[in-house]
Amino acid sequence: MAKEEPQSISRDLQELQKKLSLLIDSFQNNSKLPQHSRISLDSDDGVSRLGSAGSKVVAFMKSPVGQYLDSHPFLAFTLLVFIVMSAVPVGFFLLIVVLTTLAALLGVIILEGLVISVGGFSLLCILCGLGFVSLAMSGMMIASYVVVSSLISCWFSPSCQPASRLCGCIHSVVLCCPVWSI
Repeated sequence: MAKEEPQSISRDLQELQKKLSLLIDSFQNNSKLPQHSRISLDSDDGVSRLGSAGSKVVAFMKSPVGQYLDSHPFLAFTLLVFIVMSAVPVGFFLLIVVLTTLAALLGVIILEGLVISVGGFSLLCILCGLGFVSLAMSGMMIASYVVVSSLISCWFSPSCQPASRLCGCIHSVVLCCPVWSI
């Protein structure tokens, strides 16, 4: 039984070497494959197959950059590893940019709402204060008008005594004028 295991291992290694050589050949001849051809890596298993070369891959491999990368496989592999490894940081950066933009927009909306609320409350307080001030001023103006008009009407009234005119006292005006005596 111990002799059967090394033979099966060597047979597995030969199959693996065969698959690897087919894979390397397919990479080297990628631009020469017809569009719908398929290379099977394992004839027993239909699941693991190398897909057909797409028209974009063929077009890229025929370009000068593709030809250069085909002749320099280490550089091509380095470029592939760089692209794969840089996808995560670039993705995180774009995610942070999007989240920051959304937060800024939400912050502007919240800040705008706060400014409008504070401004509206301030305007309400100012208008209420102006209302009280205008009420007090109009009350004082009306009281001044009534007093001044009463004084003028009493001053020029024939029923008032001449001594009360000279006195200038409100008490004498109230006693003298018929308006105040009511």
